[in-house]
Amino acid sequence: MTPENLSRELCEVVAALRYETLPDAVVSTVKALMLDTLGVIGGASAAPGIAALNDRLSKWETTGSATGLIGMRRYAPPSAALANGAAAHALDFDDQHDPARVHTSCVVLPTLLATAEDVGKVSGRDFVLAMAIGAELHARLGLACYNSLGKGWHPTMIFGTLAASVAAGRLLGLDADGLQNALGMAFHQASGSAQSMRDGVLSKRLGAGFAARNAVTGAFLAADGLTGTRRTLEGNAGLFALYERDEVKIDVLMDGLGTAWRTPEYSFKPYPCCRCNHTPIGLGIRLHDEGIRAEDVASVEVGMGHVNWLTVGEPYDASRNSVVHAQFNAAYSFARALADGRVNLETYTKAAIVEPRIVALAGVTTAISDPAIDATAIEPARVKVTLKSGRVVDAASETTKGSPEEPMTAEEMIAKLRACLAFGLGADAEQANRLADTIANLERHPDAARAIVDAFPDSAA
Repeated sequence: MTPENLSRELCEVVAALRYETLPDAVVSTVKALMLDTLGVIGGASAAPGIAALNDRLSKWETTGSATGLIGMRRYAPPSAALANGAAAHALDFDDQHDPARVHTSCVVLPTLLATAEDVGKVSGRDFVLAMAIGAELHARLGLACYNSLGKGWHPTMIFGTLAASVAAGRLLGLDADGLQNALGMAFHQASGSAQSMRDGVLSKRLGAGFAARNAVTGAFLAADGLTGTRRTLEGNAGLFALYERDEVKIDVLMDGLGTAWRTPEYSFKPYPCCRCNHTPIGLGIRLHDEGIRAEDVASVEVGMGHVNWLTVGEPYDASRNSVVHAQFNAAYSFARALADGRVNLETYTKAAIVEPRIVALAGVTTAISDPAIDATAIEPARVKVTLKSGRVVDAASETTKGSPEEPMTAEEMIAKLRACLAFGLGADAEQANRLADTIANLERHPDAARAIVDAFPDSAA
């Protein structure tokens, strides 16, 4: 049974949180999430769909209190959140809480940046706290609603709208009642299905932007005194009943909220594609390093959990000429990893996704739903490579690079930042280091949003 007043209780806990109570691990993780996301936004400057989105928004708005980071365009806060959120998600290179299956910073950071710019002079400490709140709620909602993606929802959007709106409400100084209205306003706008990723279309990357736009709108309307749903989570037409069919672990959402933090569990992506591909990619790189070559392969079978298979298991169809399809395709991603021994930003470009030798290898690569792997597990995967000689090579892994169990090093993280900013903006190492220094010391800034915008490399310059 769903407890009464759950939504209210959650907002009361959030309203009582203070920066001084944040564990060091949470603060360091939040800073890493912010820096990683800013790098990925910069990397997406030329990603399909992003220029068109900014051009459309700029036709409608030429002034505003917030910044679209790519091109340093001035927008109203909802539009800035949309532009930055879409860019943060466009490369599919953004952070993820793996068990919760949510990309967080592509929604929460654009929401908070737009909100803080409009408010003005939001301190770095308040900004970090709000980011921690958004990340924590997003993860806990994803963990509680443990099979949302399996039901066909896009958890990044659905739960991100709610979590980010509450986080923005904290920046706006809302009390528990105000936060409850922000949560309700966000829920009234929450949407997003998994069909965009399964169809391999550009609306997928816009989803995070839509969620951030709605989160900003919900928080500001709540601050203006408009009322939202009261039983947002627990009502008979609330999140749990309507979206999740009451298949929810409520204790995961509430137990230890504000004291036992899930935020340090976030993963960072070493490869710019769907996280479901990452373990197969790691296995492909491993086999390449062991001497397996694409020209010697007769067939490949990639085994994964059922939800992963639903997400990335389609046969690869190069005739679609779709970067999104490649990003959400295990056969293409494994073929690239095995053939090249690496996967990077160049892997998911228009020229790369139709390269004949890779298309041929992807054509003999089949992804299957492996009954031996838990249906909702994101990390485990196995591969079976049959060589033309008749030899069979098996490989498997239970962990994924970039996760807390197999983390990226500090050197790898800064290399990713520099690569993204150079790829999208032509920024040099000095500009990347300036941005890194700003985030590392964000709690000391009296105006966090201004510090972030000023440190972001200007593609318009």
